[in-house]
Amino acid sequence: MTSPEGPRKTPLFEAHVAAGAKMVDFAGWKMPVSYSGVIDEHLAVRTRAGLFDVSHMGEVEIRGRQALEFLQRLTCNNVARLKPGRAHYNALLTPGGTFVDDLLIYALDGGAFMVVLNAGNARKDIDWLCEHATAFDVEVADVSDVWALLSIQGPRAGETLSPLVEASIDALRYYRFVHATVQGAECIVSRTGYTGEDGFEIYVPVADASRLWGELLSRGEEHGVIPVGLGARDTLRLEAKMALYGNDIDETTTVLEADLGWIVKLDKGEFIGRDVLERQTREGVPSKLVGFEMVGRPIARHGHEVVEGGRGVGRITSGTHSPTLKKNIGLAYLPTDRTEHGTEFDVEIRGRKEKAVVVPTPFYKRAR
Repeated sequence: MTSPEGPRKTPLFEAHVAAGAKMVDFAGWKMPVSYSGVIDEHLAVRTRAGLFDVSHMGEVEIRGRQALEFLQRLTCNNVARLKPGRAHYNALLTPGGTFVDDLLIYALDGGAFMVVLNAGNARKDIDWLCEHATAFDVEVADVSDVWALLSIQGPRAGETLSPLVEASIDALRYYRFVHATVQGAECIVSRTGYTGEDGFEIYVPVADASRLWGELLSRGEEHGVIPVGLGARDTLRLEAKMALYGNDIDETTTVLEADLGWIVKLDKGEFIGRDVLERQTREGVPSKLVGFEMVGRPIARHGHEVVEGGRGVGRITSGTHSPTLKKNIGLAYLPTDRTEHGTEFDVEIRGRKEKAVVVPTPFYKRAR
């Protein structure tokens, strides 16, 4: 949220300015959108590694006797399957089965959890959590100002970060995490990310963030590690078909319509929005989020309309030129009977109908 004094700044703001980053207002924060250019930064992550400042994200701790029951009630994935040291992707749902937000949940020791929220939704999410917490024996603590969050992503992320961590992270599996000392700072290091590449996210105390950022760039120089902004973060996540709240998912789209049925666990018991998702599972959804490629040169962007017979039948949620694939790609909600791979459709771009075709996703999947 933007303060009366203007957008907030992460602990690394001065480092970004000193590095020549192009700064923009994003979700109430002053954030770097690029340093050397979006394509250069994108390809660095795909081929070497890139370092991101994502300290604008929100963090909340859920503690108390009914912490598990509380999160089970508010989310659609099965939190009971998380053991300490594990995390998963989940969603806070409205009674309509749509998104309050998508999020990560980390299982801490002692039955506690850390929930990681999108920056633009943090205040709304915390209010939602606090409103529902009154019916449970839980404590909801906003710890966003405790942590800065760095993300190092790419094939050489591990060899860059590993020497700085006083714990073994090489064998850390995807969506696992450890509490570890990193360059003298007590951190949480998780094998997670938002790029489709291997990589790590480091929750570091705010006071230590600038020093660790500098050390990672210094140590990573021999591996070709460079700082990366929000512009490349968006193109990377789209190639990997990772949803962006406000574009691909929001309070008007259900989890099943968003093609995220793999996080819906109807057999775990009651949760907010379950009845709608159960009915959609049984009866089907009216529309679904799919990936597409443009047939010609234009790029379909968020908000462009899918048209058929002179009327709108769908909408583009994300679109860009893929630096990895050298194609124009995107995501769109289409009527369910128009979502088969190979189906062509028209997008209205600047008053012209341009052809697109439904393709399998993710658009990009890294070699294992």
